[in-house]
Amino acid sequence: MTHDQFLQADWFQQARTLSTAEVSDALDSLNLPGSVLGIRPIAGPAHLFGLAFTVRFAPIDRFNPGTVGDFIDTLTPGTVAVLDNSGRIDCTVWGGILSRLAAHKKLGGTVIHGVCRDTAEADQAGYPLFANGRFMRTGKDRVQVEAYEQPVMLADVRVCPGDLIVGDADGIVVVPGLRMQEVLTRALATREVEEKILQAALEGMPLNEARKKFKYHTLQRSTSFEHLASNDKYQGDKQ
Repeated sequence: MTHDQFLQADWFQQARTLSTAEVSDALDSLNLPGSVLGIRPIAGPAHLFGLAFTVRFAPIDRFNPGTVGDFIDTLTPGTVAVLDNSGRIDCTVWGGILSRLAAHKKLGGTVIHGVCRDTAEADQAGYPLFANGRFMRTGKDRVQVEAYEQPVMLADVRVCPGDLIVGDADGIVVVPGLRMQEVLTRALATREVEEKILQAALEGMPLNEARKKFKYHTLQRSTSFEHLASNDKYQGDKQ
């Protein structure tokens, strides 16, 4: 399957409507990390869904200073820019020019392990911007690009180029590229069950009965948890 075929696959298109909560539950059920702590929507629509282009920043090298980067020219529509500034809140790596140009290029959004500025311009451009916060001071001559398209961190979650980034009002989740189809199809299947539970409850079935009927309490249970529980039961039976 080519990259374009992958992006047009039915399961991928259906997954665009998933919430971060639904994706997070699917990650949990597969014993995978991905729920990012501390990064939230800052400006623009509180929704993004796209593949990551990663940028890692480092403190400025006083003997060989670099720049905060002109990487945006290389990004294609739908791409999510993931910027790792080590969670610094004293200087920014994203501002108004970038927000307006990114919106013009129809990028999927930007996620920053750190802070951003000129957020009113992102709002005006309708550009999704997620970060740890906002602060007006520039990153120029304070930080510089250290690497492109290398693994980076969003809080304690590792992000590799091409991983799926999903964002909404509840925050950000990261889906490993190599497990993307497995995670998203699991999330879609779980949503279908939860909709059946809700419909049964709306039609008069007590919620506890609806949850029991559709096995709600084990929907997101990871296989490792089930293995541990069965092993504990086996040990107990032996005693």
